Amino acid sequence: MIITRIIFFSFFLLGINSAIAQVQFEDVKITKDSTTIKPIDPLTPAKAAFYSAVIPGLGQIYNKKYWKVPIVYGGLAIGYYFYNDNNKKYKEFRNIYKRRLEGYTDDRYYGVYSDAVLINAQRTFERNRDISTAVMIGFYVLNIIDANVDAHLMQFNVNDNLSLSPEFNRNEIDYKYSIGITLNYRF
Repeated sequence: MIITRIIFFSFFLLGINSAIAQVQFEDVKITKDSTTIKPIDPLTPAKAAFYSAVIPGLGQIYNKKYWKVPIVYGGLAIGYYFYNDNNKKYKEFRNIYKRRLEGYTDDRYYGVYSDAVLINAQRTFERNRDISTAVMIGFYVLNIIDANVDAHLMQFNVNDNLSLSPEFNRNEIDYKYSIGITLNYRF
């Protein structure tokens, strides 16, 4: 809490320092910045999120981040594989337990697993199946969020007009280093 106050206060002082140091000239000609500014399309993030919601990975293709598509489908495939595997085992142990309640003793686990073990196995595989479902839903939602955030960041203006960099100065009197942060902005 104190550190954030110190950082905020130091940025405030830097802002006042630079505002006082600016001199206004009426005959100063302002040249246009050499960097080109692309127009911002506010619907691009919504399009990317919509495309990813309709078909997972399509928003990443829209953003031209093709390397993310195998990650999306890999996560969904892993979740589906474990869902399918745990669901098969859950149904198998549930059917065996139901047949034992009906009085049949012809299952392959008769004499090996008791009824309590079968109930415990059903609960375990059901829980694992539900976790696999949550993993699939999580990858699907992360796919949509990633496409949206990536489309927002593609439009973010990153140029030299604003930079924050560490600065190391050597004191000429005692030859010790001073560490600071420099905030540069140009209009």
